[in-house]
Amino acid sequence: MGQGIANVLLVALGGAIGGMGRFAMSNVVARWLGKAFPWGTLVVNATGALAAGWLLGSQGVPGTPDALWLFTVAGLLGGYTTVSSFSLQTLELWQGGQAGRAAFNISATLLLGISMAALGWLLAGGHA
Repeated sequence: MGQGIANVLLVALGGAIGGMGRFAMSNVVARWLGKAFPWGTLVVNATGALAAGWLLGSQGVPGTPDALWLFTVAGLLGGYTTVSSFSLQTLELWQGGQAGRAAFNISATLLLGISMAALGWLLAGGHA
């Protein structure tokens, strides 16, 4: 099997596992906090950003992505985190006359995501 095919399979496997994790985490959080606000997606994106920041801080970005980076960042975290759900849920809030909640979702996602990525990087020792 060629290196290119192996890399694609690593990303695909990571993406499948990450997608299942996103589905499970979003549902658990929705059961705990309700569905009036997309808390599950916010938690998923924040924890994914924390993990990505930790990986960056502990490994840095490889010049040529290695197998671990492809599996975890491109695959697992790519499948786990979700811009599409965030976008659709924000649009749904906006269209439902909940402009304040839509704005809060945008602000919270961006600020929490960047903060969690930075925290992950710091926790890993910031060796980027």
